[in-house]
Amino acid sequence: MLPSGHRMRRREEFTSAVRRGDRAGRPHLVLHLQFRDDVDEPARVGFTVGRQVGDAVVRNRVRRRLRHIVREHLHRLAPGSLLVVRANAKAATARHDELAAELDAALDRLLRRQVKRRT
Repeated sequence: MLPSGHRMRRREEFTSAVRRGDRAGRPHLVLHLQFRDDVDEPARVGFTVGRQVGDAVVRNRVRRRLRHIVREHLHRLAPGSLLVVRANAKAATARHDELAAELDAALDRLLRRQVKRRT
C-alpha cells in the first residue's frame, strides 16, 4: 500500500502535474511528472485508470498493482514532486512484471530529463 502522505488527492494537483509536468509514454502507461522546488512536502503520486481499461473490478486491480509498483520507487522522487500514473487500455491484460518494467523505464526517462535541465 502507498503511504497516505504520498497519495495525491486534490484535483488541482492532478491537473497541475498533467498540464505542467513532463510526460513519458509507454504501451501500457503514461507518466506525468512535475517537479516543484518551492514546496516542502513529500512526493505525491496519483493514479488515473479510465473506463477504457475495463469494468470497476479490473480498474481497481490495475490501480492496486500500480500502487504496489510505485511504492518501490518513491525514494527516487524529489520532495514536492507530483507524479500521475495513467493506465492505458492494455494495462488490464498486462502482467505485473510488464507494468513494473514500463513504469521503471518511463520514470528513468523523466528523471534523466530533469537532471539535464538542472545542469
